[in-house]
Amino acid sequence: MPEQHIDNEKIPTRLIGAIVAVGSLAFIGILTETVMTVLFPALMREFHVDTATVQWITTIYLLAVAATMPISSFLKRRFALKTIFLAAVILAIVGSLIMIVAQAFPLLIVARIIQGIGSGVATPLMINIILEQSPRSKIGRLMGVGSLVITVAPAIGPTVGGAVTTVLPWRAIFVIAIPLVLIAACIGMKCIEQKTPTEAAYLDPIQLGSIVVALVGLVLALNQGGVAISAAVSGKSATRSGIIAIVSLIAGLALLIVFAMSSKRAFSPLLRLGILKDPAVLLHACAYLLLPLVAIGYGYVITNVAQLSLGTTAFVAGSLVLPGALVGAVCAPLGGWFYDKFGAVKPILIPLGIAILGPVLMLVFSMQLTPVLLAGFYFIFGLFYSIGNANVMTRGLSEVSPEFKPDGNAIFNTCLQFGGAAGTALFSTILSVAQAGAGEEGTAEFAHATAVGGTWTFATMTVICLIGWCCLATAFRIRAARKRA
Repeated sequence: MPEQHIDNEKIPTRLIGAIVAVGSLAFIGILTETVMTVLFPALMREFHVDTATVQWITTIYLLAVAATMPISSFLKRRFALKTIFLAAVILAIVGSLIMIVAQAFPLLIVARIIQGIGSGVATPLMINIILEQSPRSKIGRLMGVGSLVITVAPAIGPTVGGAVTTVLPWRAIFVIAIPLVLIAACIGMKCIEQKTPTEAAYLDPIQLGSIVVALVGLVLALNQGGVAISAAVSGKSATRSGIIAIVSLIAGLALLIVFAMSSKRAFSPLLRLGILKDPAVLLHACAYLLLPLVAIGYGYVITNVAQLSLGTTAFVAGSLVLPGALVGAVCAPLGGWFYDKFGAVKPILIPLGIAILGPVLMLVFSMQLTPVLLAGFYFIFGLFYSIGNANVMTRGLSEVSPEFKPDGNAIFNTCLQFGGAAGTALFSTILSVAQAGAGEEGTAEFAHATAVGGTWTFATMTVICLIGWCCLATAFRIRAARKRA
C-alpha cells in the first residue's frame, strides 16, 4: 500500500508536457501583449493615435481573453481537450499573421481580439488539466509551474519588445511567435490526455452574449469616462465620450444582472455561479480581480513613465520591468511549495503584504524617480506578488466540489483577465488626464505632466492593493471560524 501511494503521487511526464504545451500558448499571447505596451509611443507615432486610443491594443486583448474565459467550463464539458487545444493554436497563428501584414490600426485591434480568444481558451485549459490530473499532494507545486509558464512572459515581454525593435521592425515579434506556437502544438498533441468523458453541454446564446457585452461595456465605460475627463481638462467637448461612458456603464451593469439571473434559472448554465454564495470564495475572487489589476497595469505604467517622463529609450524602459517580473516568475513555484508545506494563510498574506511596499515607495518618490528606482521598487512588488498571488485561486477553489472546479476556474480566470483589462484602461486614463493640455510629447511640460499622472496612478495602485489584501484576510477569518464551529 505505501508503494502504491507513492506511485500515485508521482507526477507523470506527459502531464508536465501537457502543462508546458498549453501554457506556452498563454505564454506567447501574454508575451505579445506585454511586448506591445513598451511599443506604445512608437505605435502612437506610426498610426497617429493618442495614449487613450493606443492602449486598446492591450485592453482589447485582455477583454477578448476575459470574454472567452466564461465559456471554458462549457468547452471542457463539451469538447475533447486536444480539440480545444488545437483551436487555441489556430487562433494564435491567425492572429499573428494579421499582425504581420496589418497596415491600419483597426486591423491591429482585430488581430488582438483573435489572439485574445486563443489565450482565453488556452489559459483555463492548462489550469483545468492541473486541477483534474495532478496528484493531490503536488497541486500547489504544479499550479506554481503553471503560473511560471504564463508569468515569465510579462517578465521578458517589455525587454524583448525593446530589444527586437532596436534591430528589427516590431512586426518581427509575430514572425518569431509562429514557429513557437507550432512547437507547442506538436508537444501538446503528443502529451495531452483525456481523463474524463465529454458530455452534451448546451451553450445558451443569451448567457454568452450578456456576459461578453457586459465585460466590454464596463471597460468601455472606464475608457470613455477617462476620454471625457481628458477632453474637459483640455477645454474640448466631452459630451460624446461622456454619453458613451454612461450608456456603457448602465448597459454593462444591466447585462451582468441578466447573466446572473439567466444562469440561475438555466438547466445547463454557462457558469454555475452558485459557488460564489460562499463568502470566502467570493472574497478570494474579488482579490483575484483587484490584485492583477495592479500587476498587469504596472508594466504599462513603468514603461510609459520611463519613456515619456524620464526620456529613456524603449529598450531601457522594457529592461526596467525585467528584474522584478523575471524573479517573480521564477519564484511563483516557490509560492506553491510554501502552500503545500505550510498551508495557505502565511504564504499568501505575508508576501502580498510586502508587495504593497512597491507602489507605496513609487508614490513617495514619484516626483524624484529615476530608472534605477523604478526598477528597484518594481522588483519588490514583482517578487512578493508572484509568491503570494500564485496561491490565491488554489486556496479559493480548495473547498469547491470537484464537479464545480471548472466553473470556479473559469470565474477566477475571468476575474484575472478582466482585472488586467480594467487596470490598463484605468491607468492609461489617469495618465491621459494628467497629460491633457500639457503640450506635445518630448516637451518638459509633457514630461512633468506624465510624472504627475504617475503619482496619481501609484496612489490608486496602493489603495487597490490594500483592498485586495483585506479581502483575503477576511476570507481566511471566515474559514478559520468555520473550522472552530
